[in-house]
Amino acid sequence: MNAARALSAALLLMLAAAAPARAEPARYELDPEHLTVAFLVDHIGYAKVLGMFRAARGSYSFDEATAALSTLRIEVDTQSVFSNFASRDRHLKSADFLNSSEFPRMVFTADGAKRTGERSFEIVGQLELLGRSQPLTLNATWNKSGASPIDKTYVMGVSARGSFKRSAYGMNYAVANGWVGDEVALIIEFEAKRK
Repeated sequence: MNAARALSAALLLMLAAAAPARAEPARYELDPEHLTVAFLVDHIGYAKVLGMFRAARGSYSFDEATAALSTLRIEVDTQSVFSNFASRDRHLKSADFLNSSEFPRMVFTADGAKRTGERSFEIVGQLELLGRSQPLTLNATWNKSGASPIDKTYVMGVSARGSFKRSAYGMNYAVANGWVGDEVALIIEFEAKRK
């Protein structure tokens, strides 16, 4: 009887050891040194203006085993807009566009994502801009995860794209005459460190 109990206990231990460990969501913080939030907007049909925001931050939770995303938040300082032309940057910060003095932040939030491929996701969230919140979908690619060869921290890399109409936020300057495009294409590239 004792031998049977010992054998049963040994089998249970072996099964427990062989069972896959349940992964837990990990918290990630965007690395400000490896974060790009940029945009493209049409200018009178001649070409698109490329701009970016120099100051942003964010975090999210992600479970690598299940590819479940949660509590994503990206905050962008609108005052940090940069388009490589000082007078245009001043105009972009004005009430005609970002109204940075009254609305210093643009915020994207999402509570989940739909997996569309092995490493591709559709993230449906909300973009808050100029005091209004509207749905925004980002198509994201999980590029790579692993220990950084630089400092050995665990890093996840992501590329995301999306677009929205600025008129949906009441940003109507030069939309009617077509001088400045209504559609804003978003380009987001980041590395995030696991905490």
